[in-house]
Amino acid sequence: MNRIRLLLADDHVMFAQGLESLLQDEFTLLGRVENGQELIDATLSLKPDVILVDISMPVLNGFDAVREIKAHGGEPKIIFLTMHNDPTLLAEAFRCGASGYILKQAAGEELVDAIRKVAEGNNYVSPLITNLPAEPLVQTQKTTITPRQREVLELISRGLTMKEIASQLNISTRTAESHKYEMMQTLGVETTAELIRYSLRLGLIS
Repeated sequence: MNRIRLLLADDHVMFAQGLESLLQDEFTLLGRVENGQELIDATLSLKPDVILVDISMPVLNGFDAVREIKAHGGEPKIIFLTMHNDPTLLAEAFRCGASGYILKQAAGEELVDAIRKVAEGNNYVSPLITNLPAEPLVQTQKTTITPRQREVLELISRGLTMKEIASQLNISTRTAESHKYEMMQTLGVETTAELIRYSLRLGLIS
């Protein structure tokens, strides 16, 4: 049986080095990357079977990087390895194409078992997750915010008014407000504060 080819994506060096020591005897490690763009590039060139990826990473977060990989036709199995015991993030991970979600405090044996199960085509969710989301964990397509909406969102999070955002992006105030409204509809929130909080949790803004 061929060894599973594994790629690691985590910007916490000490943790990632520990992972490498744990997994190198069980799998073929193709390397480690430290940000979302590096993950996309490495995936397209190395074509791993399974990717272990953190949610919070520089340049592009794990969710956005995985979406890009899927958009390019990449077929690796994705396991999010994270510290976030959060049903909202768990559901979002599966929406963007994951097959597994494991907490970083999980035992090494669990991680090895999860990688094998996911490589075989199964889904895996750590039993340490305290509250499973009400919705099914399936890889459904969810409408995501556009690059322009992301720019608006970043400026909203910095406290700029809609008029200031419109001026900075060279768009009309009405258009800026429309982007904000569409994002609130997409993410299911009702206030600006909720929009910012939810976006932070999903890694949409830094």
